[in-house]
Amino acid sequence: MRSVKDTRIGVIGLGYVGLPLAVEFGKHYPTVGFDIKKNRIAELESGTDSTLETTSEELRAAKLLEFSTDRKALARCNTFIVTVPTPVGKNNRPVLTPLKGASETVGSVLKKDDVVVYESTVYPGCTEEYCVPILEQQSGLKFNKDFFAGYSPERINPGDKQHRLPSIKKVTSGSTPEIADYVDELYRTIITAGTHKASSLKVAEAAKVIENTQRDINIALINELSMIFLKLGIDTEEVLKAAGTKWNFLNFRPGLVGGHCIGVDPYYLTHKAEEVGYRPEIILAGRRLNDSMAEHVAMRVVKLMIRRNIQPSGARVLVLGLTFKENCPDVRNTKVADVVRELKSFGCKVDVHDPWASSEEAEHEYGISLIEKPKTGVYDAIVVAVAHKEYVELGVSGIRSFGSPNTVIFDIKHVLPKEASDGRL
Repeated sequence: MRSVKDTRIGVIGLGYVGLPLAVEFGKHYPTVGFDIKKNRIAELESGTDSTLETTSEELRAAKLLEFSTDRKALARCNTFIVTVPTPVGKNNRPVLTPLKGASETVGSVLKKDDVVVYESTVYPGCTEEYCVPILEQQSGLKFNKDFFAGYSPERINPGDKQHRLPSIKKVTSGSTPEIADYVDELYRTIITAGTHKASSLKVAEAAKVIENTQRDINIALINELSMIFLKLGIDTEEVLKAAGTKWNFLNFRPGLVGGHCIGVDPYYLTHKAEEVGYRPEIILAGRRLNDSMAEHVAMRVVKLMIRRNIQPSGARVLVLGLTFKENCPDVRNTKVADVVRELKSFGCKVDVHDPWASSEEAEHEYGISLIEKPKTGVYDAIVVAVAHKEYVELGVSGIRSFGSPNTVIFDIKHVLPKEASDGRL
């Protein structure tokens, strides 16, 4: 039986997933946190985490953790954990470039008997079909003879201070029974909630990708229901409250579906399904509907303005919130950016405010210049896009103060009471 006693860990990618993992392992094992971004390493070495997933105290508590941009630092490690992003491109096809780069980096320092564990969301079979050949090519070693692989899907929920890495049950797997036991034992060191050992890498990969596919489809259903109820003159929230009184009703809410997981993961599964000759109708239909919600919101805001005799072209619109979820600085794949783009296509002059988002990141990713503070009494329409605590605290009067007497208020996230907004999902 392979022992965890002599484990030396290298975590590749120090974002929302990798950093909490490196911190927890760094309390128990010699750990190298590796990232190609020099500014990220400098920030972490100074004791600061811009993602807000770890505190300065937690960073200091990881006594065995060091950070580096030099792959040579990884050469001391014998277990590597890859946590790089796996986005989709413009055609909603998997973009495996970060995964390729990480596998090449690990492959260049891979030694006999080393283990490589992937946490990045991938399609079933990706670890063995795509990553392993890169590791073999770079290292000159043979899979399951000289080195081994594991897969343990990440389940980090950015901004969630209740469900954190140690308290979320972890799925583990390995490329051989012995390695499966080793990977499981390794994660049990830091996961207080326990682990579930899957029978194969593919099963673990599939488990991850369907978690968010299931959520995506359920949200798509509620979004479609909200469109139907709009036509019927029924408030969606009231319907959901009534239906939610049944014990087995699934309590999903309508909204924009963005972020690094729910709006992305289903495309990894559909890509593989189509590759093996199956057209996944329900999953893709749910994706199309959820991707259309930004246009739906913008169109409703414009219609409400026209009804108030406000000409959309040249109208001043304030969008409150840019991140993909509340009380979190993460702007990855945020659909609020699509709402802004759609409003601008009607000629609206749009200001975007977000106390949590990075101005530099917003500009770099979406070409959106965040304003420091909304002006008072000038906006023709206000879109409450994210339920940040700051906006909840502003309340009706605070939010309404940004607008003119004739202002249209559209509340995507139900921050305000029903009667205080002109429209909502």
